[in-house]
Amino acid sequence: MSTPAAGFSSGESLAGIAVPPPPPTPPAVLLPTTFAICRVLERAGPAVQYRALLDVAQYPGGAQLRRVPYGSRQGWQLLMQQDMDGTWPGGMLTVPTAGGLAGVGTIPAYRRLLELGWDPEGPGMSATKRLLFRLLAEDDDPSFLAEMMPTYHDEDLILRGRLILREAAAAALAQAGYEQDPRLRGAARRLVLRVNEYLKSPLAQKPWIRLGNQHVLPPEVAAPSFHLLVMLAYMPAFRSEHHDFMDRLFTHLTQPWPRQSPVQQVGAHLLEQPHFVMGDLLATRHIMDADMPSALAWLELMARLGFLRKHDGWYRLFDRLLEDRDRKGLWHPPRSVVMPETVPAWSWPVLPLDDQPDAVVGASMDVTFRLGLISRLSGRGVELI
Repeated sequence: MSTPAAGFSSGESLAGIAVPPPPPTPPAVLLPTTFAICRVLERAGPAVQYRALLDVAQYPGGAQLRRVPYGSRQGWQLLMQQDMDGTWPGGMLTVPTAGGLAGVGTIPAYRRLLELGWDPEGPGMSATKRLLFRLLAEDDDPSFLAEMMPTYHDEDLILRGRLILREAAAAALAQAGYEQDPRLRGAARRLVLRVNEYLKSPLAQKPWIRLGNQHVLPPEVAAPSFHLLVMLAYMPAFRSEHHDFMDRLFTHLTQPWPRQSPVQQVGAHLLEQPHFVMGDLLATRHIMDADMPSALAWLELMARLGFLRKHDGWYRLFDRLLEDRDRKGLWHPPRSVVMPETVPAWSWPVLPLDDQPDAVVGASMDVTFRLGLISRLSGRGVELI
């Protein structure tokens, strides 16, 4: 005869008694990422040194270092190409097609100077800032379209071009630190509202329609753009005010990227929309290795948005990059890694920042710095070595 459980008589049963669940397993403690600050200061150029000290090592004497990034040859080369009105001859969003800096557009050039550590209120930058704030206006003025100007007057193409430039300008101004400016906040609110309505709609689940012999996006699709992600990444207070939208955005970014290119019906035209983010840009190691600048830009954006540690796939790819460092903490490119000469306008400002004549050494410094920055932004912590 079995013995009744303590606290129960022989006629009572344990059935129906709620058994408390076991205590949750405590989350694994993430060790801080080692960052080779001494090696970076020895071998990197002024811009990377400056960013490494301020953004990764969090050196408290930042005001004493304000002149350091102005030692970048690349920064002066960019500034020498700038016109008096704050624009660059390459238009608005053009990026060089064969490496170098020749022919770069205004917004990528401005963002590269910010990445180099240049003061957004400094000479040359202020003129571009005024132009960028003008681009935030919600109008169909074609005078700012530059290389996006259609060959003949077409209202649909003009509106599309102005929207793209509005998003790109908002991204640049957010990166420059103007989050609290009411002009930027107003534009950001309108841009987010537009995308949020799309993400809440059934169209977001099945956005494709068949037109002739191809699948295209109908005019109603308002997918988030890479420029919108950059803007949100540098507006933490704004993000906290729109947390519901951020949840929907994370769901959208984690869905598989469709096989077909994002071609959209715009009026009577079918146009490529390469700035659209249709899902997970960084699903595999192969994709990461094929375009390292864009991969690092994506990982940094996800870290700034608070998404990196929520997505196991991205975090594992980040760990793989950390494993490619040597014993001294410097990253070295595996044979599979490609640094393409042409990258999209949204990621072009990220690399290269270093002035090293040796491209391999420069890439090593750039990526080493960027990995430390992503670790810091993701909350993983950094141990200086």
